[in-house]
Amino acid sequence: MLDRPLGRLRYVGERGFTLIELLIVMLLLSILLTIAVPSYMSFKDRANDKAAHANVRAAIPGLIAYSADHKTGYVGVTVAKLQASYDARIKNITVYNVTSTLYCLRSQVGIRVWYKKGPLGDVVAAKPSGC
Repeated sequence: MLDRPLGRLRYVGERGFTLIELLIVMLLLSILLTIAVPSYMSFKDRANDKAAHANVRAAIPGLIAYSADHKTGYVGVTVAKLQASYDARIKNITVYNVTSTLYCLRSQVGIRVWYKKGPLGDVVAAKPSGC
């Protein structure tokens, strides 16, 4: 009569995981995370870099059209005017140092920043001199 309750207790204790098995699973998860997290971060940085570059390039046709439509060149251009009149998809752009013949565009996505000193300058990742 006493064998039956002790027998049940013996089997109940053997159903769980051992401490070694849990430690091995934790070790495998930590190894996977040390590989995955830096990979994700570099992917995110590359995506932000491409997005900032694309934002600057997308705003250039709107600026050219604005200059052609207004006799003052680039003077008076704002992001709101570009979005309303030329291309509503222009986003994350700052226009500054505007004269009748020059402008400077800046786009920042995350920590990535791209500039264009126009109209003859290239789209660059570092701030150009005089912009």
